[in-house]
Amino acid sequence: MFRKMMSGVAVAAVLLAAGAVQAQDFSAARLSEGVRTISDDSFQGRYPGTEGERMTLAWLQAQYEAMGLQPGGPDGQWLQPIELKRYTPARPATASWAGPDGQSRPLTVGTDIVLRAVSNDGKADIQNAGVVFAGYGISAPERNWDDYGDVDVTGKVVIVVAGEPEGDLFNGAYATNYQSGAYKADEARRRGAIGVITLVPRVGGGNDRRRTLTPGAADTEFSGAMTVEAATALAQAAGVDLAALLPTTASGQFKAVEMPGVSLSVSAEETIDTLVTHNLLARIEGSERPNETIVYSAHWDHVGGEEQHPGMTGDNIFNGAWDNASGTIGVLETARQFSQAPRPKRSVVFAHMAAEEMGLLGAYGYTADPVWPLETTVADINIDMLPLSAPTKDLAIFGKGQNDLEDRLEVLARAEGRYVTDDREPEQGYYYRSDHFPFARAGVPALMPWHGVDLDEGGTAVGLPAYQAKFGADYHKPSDEWSADLDFSSAVENLTLLYRLGLDLANGTDWPTWKPASEFGAVRARTDRARQ
Repeated sequence: MFRKMMSGVAVAAVLLAAGAVQAQDFSAARLSEGVRTISDDSFQGRYPGTEGERMTLAWLQAQYEAMGLQPGGPDGQWLQPIELKRYTPARPATASWAGPDGQSRPLTVGTDIVLRAVSNDGKADIQNAGVVFAGYGISAPERNWDDYGDVDVTGKVVIVVAGEPEGDLFNGAYATNYQSGAYKADEARRRGAIGVITLVPRVGGGNDRRRTLTPGAADTEFSGAMTVEAATALAQAAGVDLAALLPTTASGQFKAVEMPGVSLSVSAEETIDTLVTHNLLARIEGSERPNETIVYSAHWDHVGGEEQHPGMTGDNIFNGAWDNASGTIGVLETARQFSQAPRPKRSVVFAHMAAEEMGLLGAYGYTADPVWPLETTVADINIDMLPLSAPTKDLAIFGKGQNDLEDRLEVLARAEGRYVTDDREPEQGYYYRSDHFPFARAGVPALMPWHGVDLDEGGTAVGLPAYQAKFGADYHKPSDEWSADLDFSSAVENLTLLYRLGLDLANGTDWPTWKPASEFGAVRARTDRARQ
């Protein structure tokens, strides 16, 4: 939708440029009908491994076949199987440590320490491993920060502080990936550690909980949490003053400290149940550079119904119309536009990811075993919950400041009198909570649009409280249902821009880049040769 502020000449120029290469007719009615279909009660809340999954993927496949797209999954198939492994403690874990005197001292699991062996074969049997205190456990070359220094942690257990240092160096109010336990485990494992323990004021529970993982998790033997009090005892035995060290971890000058003469022994075992779910991938092969790929992604799953939520009274189906039937149909309709345009020079994949609601597991599964090489994946444009409002001036994105996809989007938005902004909710850590993130974590520049609130008519004074009210009323609730009253006007605007962004990339030759302060730039740089 072109804004009144644009001159007639500017409008004509943009229309002529767009008409030459872009067949686009995003339809609010078609979006609404697609959302209505897959959020119907008969789809049972689209829970992985259920009839709801089968119905959803069969319907999507039929739509893509009707458009004439190719299967984009492994071995020329539509579906990519994803194994979800659920780990459940098989027996009480045990832990002990020994000091320079060689005497073994037990740690009380559930009081001093909690342990999980939720990777590999679910078994951890570690005897007398060395211990290193690594501060925050962060290595961020773009911030001139390295907690590890020259300490070799191969075969050792790393103890880290939770979170990340406060302040602008680590992005201020917006958290970076460095604060996550997953990052810390990845970094420790990359350096050869066999386990990671996070310092906490107190521990509780842990051994009676189930956890579901899939490929993409750090392949350490175990992970856990330990009280500062328990860790202090280990440090004292090694002649290390942990109380004095802790305040220095946020200085930027801290380097990892070994605990000489101290060793840790742990034993934990988990039973593993496996559930197979599926990503669905459709593809348009590029005419000139088919091995270079743009991915549009959205998760098809939601949180189920009566079987997954027993005991509920009244409406017990979580239809997930907004989350994320809307994004699913948004990707499908973007594919429709590509199918009606001249074939792009690069390939475009439309990926419907499984098990996002379980922890982005379908996307993690894809990036752990990609069908199309990640080093030549140009970008991921992820759609999770299209805006459901009247037209907005703003196009909010998660992770503003991460990569130059936002700058490209900004140019397209400004041509229509719109602007790109952040998500306005730094406390939520949204950039790390949807299916674009596994791509980013693997180094692929990734963009995630969000709900604008600066309405054309009424501005943020009207738009912000309206968005907050809808989110509070419907997010992850049975009330997230299709209604004829849903307004897809802003969704059409956003999809048009996201289509143009992807089309520009698909017909271009350059590669989007991470910005200098991004934590993902170093990951991408490891595969620079593949893009030369």
